[in-house]
Amino acid sequence: MVNHANNSSQKQFYIATANLLNFANPNRIYYENAPAYNNEEYDHKLRGITDLLAKAHADIIAVQEVWDSNALEALAVSLGFKPEHVVIPLASNDSASPYTQGKGAQNTPAVGIISRFEQLESSLLEEVVPKAVIDIPDVGPYQRFNRPPLVLRVNVFGQPITIITAHLKSKRAFFLRDENGHLLEDMDDPNIRIRAKLRSLCMRASEAASIRMSIIERLHHTREPLILLGDMNDVTGSVTTQLMTETGEVTYDKGMRDVALFDAARIQARYGWMKDVAYTHIYQGMPEVIDQLFVSEEFLADSKFSLGQVERVDYFNDHLKWDYADRVTDHGIIRAKIKLND
Repeated sequence: MVNHANNSSQKQFYIATANLLNFANPNRIYYENAPAYNNEEYDHKLRGITDLLAKAHADIIAVQEVWDSNALEALAVSLGFKPEHVVIPLASNDSASPYTQGKGAQNTPAVGIISRFEQLESSLLEEVVPKAVIDIPDVGPYQRFNRPPLVLRVNVFGQPITIITAHLKSKRAFFLRDENGHLLEDMDDPNIRIRAKLRSLCMRASEAASIRMSIIERLHHTREPLILLGDMNDVTGSVTTQLMTETGEVTYDKGMRDVALFDAARIQARYGWMKDVAYTHIYQGMPEVIDQLFVSEEFLADSKFSLGQVERVDYFNDHLKWDYADRVTDHGIIRAKIKLND
């Protein structure tokens, strides 16, 4: 595998995002209604994910749906990284972890980042910013992320870059359940189903708004670049995705460039060459891009504050055409090649 992180003469790197579809240690129950992977199934999944990600040969990989840090470290090593390149606090198998006590992620999978570059600092966005808290119908105030985004600041050829990976609430209807997990609503009632989908939308919107406010705080009047990527569970132009990026606001206010984020696929130097194969998920038979990669103004080639540019964006999605039982993940991989200015 090519290690772009050691090729400082060109000052270029690849960054990718991948949803790993419930990647967990073998013989470990992650959902009560899902069987654990036996050793053979785990080895098959590890090999399959390795084969997919090896094609992307990324220097930074944001991942979603991971239950155990040991599994992610095994994947990292199989890709040529080191275990210490893995950051995933909410899926830790270290008994000293204040988050997990070594048990890995609980109730819901975690997001993480694998990076060849020096780690400067890391943190989690656990609490929803107060101004983004909203009341979810029949539930109440949404105050904490279900899957807290991970913030990792890295040193890329001497340039600090902040990476944020997120996995927002899905479109799947959120039905009310009791403390034992038993349904309290009729899933077949179309009016209740709509209300359950409304709850999911409100949760995703609250998460998106909170991430946006955290991003503004980091970008306002600074020249340090930021990259947001992950499984956003909606398309680029959706209201919730645009809540995080506010790309459209730049059309009316050029000053918004300072805090807006830009879809890497649309600003790439080779824009258009991959548009016919750009999808990362197939939802109810329709291909769509719900795995996103956004960059700040510092990676706009025409910005007076440009520190580099997105040279190209690639989608790795051939495996989505396979039979479902043969897929090790149900998401495609999106990867960007970014070159820093000399």
